[in-house]
Amino acid sequence: MDDLEPTQKEIGTPQAIVSGLYLVATPIGNLRDITLRALDVMVGVDVVYCEDTRVSGKLLQAYGIKKKLAVYNDHSSDGVRKKIIESIEQGQSVALISDAGTPLISDPGYKLVRDCLAARVNVTSLPGANAVLAGLQLSGLPSDTFTFHGFLPSKSRARKKVFEQWQNVQTTHVFYETGPRLEAALKDCLEIWRNREVSVVRELTKRFEEIKAGTIKGLLDSFEKPKGEIVLVIGAPLEVEMSDVDIDGALRDALKIMSVKEAAAHVSGITGKPKKELYARALDLKS
Repeated sequence: MDDLEPTQKEIGTPQAIVSGLYLVATPIGNLRDITLRALDVMVGVDVVYCEDTRVSGKLLQAYGIKKKLAVYNDHSSDGVRKKIIESIEQGQSVALISDAGTPLISDPGYKLVRDCLAARVNVTSLPGANAVLAGLQLSGLPSDTFTFHGFLPSKSRARKKVFEQWQNVQTTHVFYETGPRLEAALKDCLEIWRNREVSVVRELTKRFEEIKAGTIKGLLDSFEKPKGEIVLVIGAPLEVEMSDVDIDGALRDALKIMSVKEAAAHVSGITGKPKKELYARALDLKS
């Protein structure tokens, strides 16, 4: 039970750390959201790899940790990964942290983990703060099944392509987005996905943490450009009960300005019915 008893030793003091790669979650805002084990590991490892030494230096300084920092980010080469693995094979211990949150979750690291696994060196994860899960918890939307997409593309055409790809998937969708792009993203989403439940969760764990929940159209009608980092959570398609006559009417209206494929996708987004079924009905109506 000694692994579960932090009171048996002084927290944040050097411990015997087994050689390997340690994926250490760091706070996403509030510096108190750091685990005791994370502090122990960062004190005990030989080197901490991070995205930006200036950002990570402030975190370590806040806890009085003096440790060698080195950069590992999206631009790091195969040579850097090879150097890290060789150091582990020689008995060193290495921590990998992000600027904020859990490493690899829209942050660098998966190539390093993959290469470490291939080299059969020790890899372990230290769970902790994570914006995706915190945003999902606070959204008020179903969390039994969800899909995390990372950051939405910055261009409208690419964003719409993402929305079209996931249009009829019955799951809660979680995105990262920026304040300046949020309105455009919601407009593209409304065009492709129609009206859905949505939550905009921003500045998680910070002083100005805020949750705005409603429908896409409702948020756009009263839109105020938000500041800070945003988790955008969008619900599954809203199923609308429609009779066969109403569905055929909706398809006929759509076929006046859309192709058969587009009309089927459009009505599918409204009703939640399969596109394949609606495509066949639209073909019959067209003929």
